[in-house]
Amino acid sequence: MRSHHERENSVSIDLKTLNVKPRRQTFGHIARRFGEDRPATRYEEGMLDVQATDHFHYRPLWAPEYELYDKRRTAIELEDWYVLRDPRQFYYATYNISRTGMRQAADHNFDFVEKRGMLDNLTPEWRAKVENYLLPLRHVAWGANMNASQICDQGYGTAVTAPAIFTAGDQLGIAQLISQIGMMLEGGTGEALDRAKDQWMTADYWQGVRQVVEDTFVVEDWFELFVAQNLVIDGLVYPLVYESFDAEGQKHGGAAISMLSEFMSEWFADHSRWADAVIKTAAKESDANKDRLSAWFAAWRDKAAASLRPLSAYVLEDGGDAAVDAALETLNARAAKLGLSV
Repeated sequence: MRSHHERENSVSIDLKTLNVKPRRQTFGHIARRFGEDRPATRYEEGMLDVQATDHFHYRPLWAPEYELYDKRRTAIELEDWYVLRDPRQFYYATYNISRTGMRQAADHNFDFVEKRGMLDNLTPEWRAKVENYLLPLRHVAWGANMNASQICDQGYGTAVTAPAIFTAGDQLGIAQLISQIGMMLEGGTGEALDRAKDQWMTADYWQGVRQVVEDTFVVEDWFELFVAQNLVIDGLVYPLVYESFDAEGQKHGGAAISMLSEFMSEWFADHSRWADAVIKTAAKESDANKDRLSAWFAAWRDKAAASLRPLSAYVLEDGGDAAVDAALETLNARAAKLGLSV
């Protein structure tokens, strides 16, 4: 039993809950859009109306006709630039969580292939083709990284510029994964990558693709660049390389290459959701937007498809044109669903 002293000093605790009603549910920039009683998601809080619109210090010296953030940098017109929502609802945290999981899966695949020596199953002929078609693609990914950075720099509205810089990071990561594959093919040295760079610079079947990539670097309208890179170039390269080329590789012991490049296939499916949402929304806004986007799409589609035919012929020989035609058919169907004239 407790002593008298202990009973004297015992404390009775009565727990109660107190509900404090917040004066408003969200931040001011969200309340101005939806009202103070509407709670916002983390994505909305970090994306809507975040870009500065007033009180700029000076106009950019390299383009004094524009403000630092200027809607006139593209021919596309939207009443509200924040309608270009990302269906993935990526902001910094959710983006990193998603990519961390994908990268961990890629690391697992690399370890699996290396421990079992699966690259040794490649036939010598296909191994040479992998070096010549896959490894130079790191330069294509680097170009895509540059273009995504340009879209982030010149684009208008955080809704599109934020996922653009995420995409820049993705493309740099893809270039690094391809480089890692090259290192594994050569026993940890960079000799295969040196040969791949020489292929990129001199091989006839790469020069058309190289020209298209370099042509994108001088596109002035950032939305045209968005269509050229995210819809057309990616929309042709990824199905051609990671589906058609990969399927042929299965006949030559190429299962290891499929595992090592699984990240790219998963990324393309994820990335396409964002690219499609942006273009579909812009095309739906007005007939003028639709016509402009359709013209950009047609011009870059024809140029990119023609550039890929020599590469496809090198990899697939007589089946090269059919593979490009299949990628084109898929791309045209995709563009039609977005409201573009194909």
